[in-house]
Amino acid sequence: MPPRSPIEPLADRGARQREASDPELAQVRDFWQAQSCGEVYAQGASLRERFEAQSQARYALEPYLRPFARFEDGRARDVLEIGVGMGADHLAWALEAPRRLVGVDLTPHAIEWTRGRLALHELPARLLVTDAERLPFRGGSFDLVYSWGVIHHSPDTRAALREIHRVLRPGGRVRVMIYQHRSLVGAMLWLRYALLAGRPWRSLRDVYARHLESPGTKAFTPGEVLSLFSDFTAVEMRSELSPGDLLLGAAGQRHRGIALELARRLYPRRLVRRLLAGRGLHLMIEAIRPGGERAA
Repeated sequence: MPPRSPIEPLADRGARQREASDPELAQVRDFWQAQSCGEVYAQGASLRERFEAQSQARYALEPYLRPFARFEDGRARDVLEIGVGMGADHLAWALEAPRRLVGVDLTPHAIEWTRGRLALHELPARLLVTDAERLPFRGGSFDLVYSWGVIHHSPDTRAALREIHRVLRPGGRVRVMIYQHRSLVGAMLWLRYALLAGRPWRSLRDVYARHLESPGTKAFTPGEVLSLFSDFTAVEMRSELSPGDLLLGAAGQRHRGIALELARRLYPRRLVRRLLAGRGLHLMIEAIRPGGERAA
């Protein structure tokens, strides 16, 4: 029998059993199974038009994503994306001709979106429904692991990062975006659900967990990021103002009301960009697994 490919999925490491016994993980899955991130922008008469509308909105609202991801770095390398969502970024990786590209997501809904997007471009798809905290790959399988706005939803973000470290080759790179604790989004949510609700003692962490996207969502301080990435080297991080921080696009759709609509109209975006650029929700982190040297 020929040797197993290093990125061929291993036998189920218990993800399904864990999901059945872990109500936190099940709640996260159910939330994103109902609607993938960005699906609200997928408007059009055909599937191709829906995909194009969603990707155009994504990169217009988050213009810093492509420069951070640097999709061209995937060429001739083994790349893993954790949390493929609707597949816009996965297509961008695929178009750069990686040696092998694998995408995983907690929900079948996202996997089907991504499979359909790649099929329209006649590109092969290696996609798996799995848990980021128990990746079904052998250690040292990938040169680059990418995840945009995903692992802060995982019940145990530190466990997800341990898995990323495990599946990276020595010298391999991780690029992830997670949420920053002290952000404008956090301030607005705390104002509405703590102070104006007559509960000023509520912690910002509790407000994030209950009112920002899927149940249990977390946000991290720079110090906590350094702790989470303590097994990596050359850790770099920077924040950007997200659509939510700027009240752009469909941001805040869970929190509709007269106050939000008024805030959208009166929000001083130019002033916010100038004075509060460091209070963005999106915290982008790049790091290297020690033990080898690879090209940037």
